[in-house]
Amino acid sequence: MGNLSQSRAPIYEALEEYKAARVVPFDVPGHKRGRGNRELTEFLGEKCMSVDVNSMKPLDNLCHPVSVIREAEELAAEAFGAAHAFFMVNGTTSAVQSMVMAACKKGDKIIMPRNVHRSAINALILSGATPVYVNPGLNSGLGISLGMDVADVERAVRENPDARAVLVNNPTYYGVCSNLPALVQLAHEHGMLLLADEAHGTHFYFGDDLPPAAMRCGADMAAVSMHKSGGSLTQSSLLLVGPNVREGYVRQIINLTQTTSGSYLLLSSLDISRKNLALHGREIFRRVAELTQYARDEINRIGGYYAYSRELINGGNIYDFDVTKLSVYTLDIGLAGIEVYDLLRDEYDIQIEFGDLGNILAYISVGDRLRDLERLVSALAEIRRRYQRDRAGMLDYEYISPQVALTPQKAFYADKEALPLEKSVGRVCSEFVMCYPPGIPILAPGERITPEILDYITYAKEKGCNLTGTEDFEVNTLNVVK
Repeated sequence: MGNLSQSRAPIYEALEEYKAARVVPFDVPGHKRGRGNRELTEFLGEKCMSVDVNSMKPLDNLCHPVSVIREAEELAAEAFGAAHAFFMVNGTTSAVQSMVMAACKKGDKIIMPRNVHRSAINALILSGATPVYVNPGLNSGLGISLGMDVADVERAVRENPDARAVLVNNPTYYGVCSNLPALVQLAHEHGMLLLADEAHGTHFYFGDDLPPAAMRCGADMAAVSMHKSGGSLTQSSLLLVGPNVREGYVRQIINLTQTTSGSYLLLSSLDISRKNLALHGREIFRRVAELTQYARDEINRIGGYYAYSRELINGGNIYDFDVTKLSVYTLDIGLAGIEVYDLLRDEYDIQIEFGDLGNILAYISVGDRLRDLERLVSALAEIRRRYQRDRAGMLDYEYISPQVALTPQKAFYADKEALPLEKSVGRVCSEFVMCYPPGIPILAPGERITPEILDYITYAKEKGCNLTGTEDFEVNTLNVVK
């Protein structure tokens, strides 16, 4: 790996050579470089359709890469400081699931915060592993769950010495980071793997003044959403592994669920984006941090909103904060985050990342411009002027500690019945209930349904949160274990 040049993009270069060769295609896909689907070609463009091709010798094979994909993965590993990088085309969901399934098999325990993305709990449904939840800290003033306190994780490790791994969000959706260096050390001292869900932390690897990235801290695996802050196409992602993990075994786990028809649009976007970040990432993310700080200062000048940042750091469950995240507390203007989210979209044609009951998140990244941020700030000022109301009656978010009765796998596959919400109290849920985004479950399979949880679900429905995960699209009934 010593002679790698980060200015190269092997998959992109191979695709250019392939196009220049004018090969006659008698393979899949059947649109034959777009000729067979004119409407789609007019919509996406001939350049795009001409590289939507099948795996073949000159272009390598994602399931078993030996040439250009292998080289592109080695370049990514070098750029991210990993022993190996896997190109993922089923999204970071697939990367998180592969990471968990490589660490844990049926019956194994894994220590994780309860505010994980649903993909991590889905991995437990698939594998049969058992979660040991560490309740994340809570900032009740802002209504956000935080990172994991090292002392809480240490307690879980001592009580579950047979656990195989510790999973950490780095960062959370809002930008909060746990003490990753200490958690890596703790896990390794007890013979456990440290896994990081870095869906929202791609830029940590290329920023000067950002929280430490998992691979730099000695983590064993990290799932990284290149498409979120790294500029690649939606659904393209990386799974990074350290030197203590068997690369061949992880590839076998990935191949259990990942497509055998890897999209070269997604693969080339990972390749080109890695090159861009390796060469220009530091200046890109310096600029992103500056833009976010400008917006934060302007929003805090409006009054009523609170755009928070590093002043929250407490050395414990807010060990660090990602300053590129524009997270804004809205309850002091009497509006839930989801209500501000809806107003921005419906009245101002501004689409932000998400709104929950107390906060909104605007995702600032490589493609943002100052004038767009100015438009967001002025829209928020106008929303305050036009829609502000008394905050009485607003629900203060509380982290609800889950009562785990069954493993996610047992509950999900159990015989079940659908009950109206109000009749489900005390029963064990066999499906997910979550606000999406961010996709963090309110209820996960195997957890007992309590009156507090039902109050939260009802309030979220009233405020217009997009509740997902249930078989009943209206979320009037819940599937419970018989």
